[in-house]
Amino acid sequence: MKLKRILLIAPSEMNRTPAFDRARALASASGALLHIVAFDYVQALALAGLFDHDTMAQAREGYLQVHRLWLEQQARFQRCIGLQVTTEVVWAKSSLAHVLEYVNDFHADLVIKDSQQISALDRAFHRPLDWLLLRDCPAHLHLVTDATNAKPSKILAAIDLSHLEDLTHGLNDRILDLASTLADSCGAALHLLNVGNWSVVGEATQSVPTQILKASLGDAVTDAQLEAFEVLAERYGIEQKHRHLLAGVPHKVITHFAKRNAFDMLVLGAVYQRGIDRFIGSTAESVLNRAPCSLTIVKPLPWLQ
Repeated sequence: MKLKRILLIAPSEMNRTPAFDRARALASASGALLHIVAFDYVQALALAGLFDHDTMAQAREGYLQVHRLWLEQQARFQRCIGLQVTTEVVWAKSSLAHVLEYVNDFHADLVIKDSQQISALDRAFHRPLDWLLLRDCPAHLHLVTDATNAKPSKILAAIDLSHLEDLTHGLNDRILDLASTLADSCGAALHLLNVGNWSVVGEATQSVPTQILKASLGDAVTDAQLEAFEVLAERYGIEQKHRHLLAGVPHKVITHFAKRNAFDMLVLGAVYQRGIDRFIGSTAESVLNRAPCSLTIVKPLPWLQ
């Protein structure tokens, strides 16, 4: 695949975050257009406008103009190195509805934003924007935890071979399409990981350990997953030493492996259907909760969701 349009969702605060550096690096490496948008909304100005609309409209425009100038200054830095960069400040809350509308209108190939760090207690009462975008964003989503290496040098693609009907097609291919594109563009080492000993059998919505299956069925599942893993690795030219087959609870193994080996980016898939917590989606949510490094969430084609 080819990245043509990258959308950076900048924070409303006028400060340069790790997502700026990662967006610049990926746009430079891929040759994609980079568009930076900031959603800015000051509740006090909005409420004051109810009493004196004209005065507050001028105050709001003056406030937004300061933000536009700051964002444009960031874009100038990028243009100096030959990037195509555009900017916009939108007077709106950074709600899921506003962000999704913007993503759809822009036709982004990749959406980049800083990862939100919130406590477990806060998560118990509400879902932050990252979690909502993981489930509903139609474009691939890159959540940046840090930019120690603005241009990634080590990328880990985590695939899911637990769904027997999708061993070599669909989401796993899209994960590797994007991961290999990013690795080739950035000159990064691409590693492939599958956490085995789990499978979805029949119409089950939850993955189960293959050890609890009958011996013959468990062996058949393991053999099929291994064959599919090798087929995918060969298709995308992944070196033998960069192929990793591990066993355990998927989100725990993925998180530990990515952290232990100091990857700059983890690419994994997410599928979510209303009313059903599909295994692959819950794995992405669990990994997001622990964020061992910057995450790239790959979505299936719209008609597959």
